[in-house]
Amino acid sequence: MATWDLSKTKNHVLICNGSSCNQVGAEELTQAIRKEISDRNADDTIHTTRTRCNGRCQDKCVVISYPNGTWYKDLKPEDASIFIDSLLASKDYKEKISHLFNGEGFERVNGVVTGIQKDKEKVGKVSKIL
Repeated sequence: MATWDLSKTKNHVLICNGSSCNQVGAEELTQAIRKEISDRNADDTIHTTRTRCNGRCQDKCVVISYPNGTWYKDLKPEDASIFIDSLLASKDYKEKISHLFNGEGFERVNGVVTGIQKDKEKVGKVSKIL
């Protein structure tokens, strides 16, 4: 197990590998993004984390980029190069944005499914809270 030095990291990319995203190529997307980072020698500045479900299955494959807090939808392996270009240029990959952080919360982009309101029982079930 590695403990990475993150002192030069400028972007942290969370790549959903939950079941819905995996059904449409999340593992291939994860590998394509990581290959782009490696090919550009950007491992020190872009850190990736493979996650479980991020709760936006309608938007699969979901990728979230920090520190901006931008949520992306419908990413495919062929988007990896453009996505990494955008991170290195400190810009958003506008065509694939689902939500933008406005300092107070996340604003949904037009055309993106709103989703359902969270309720305690549903969150407990989905989160497998005992």
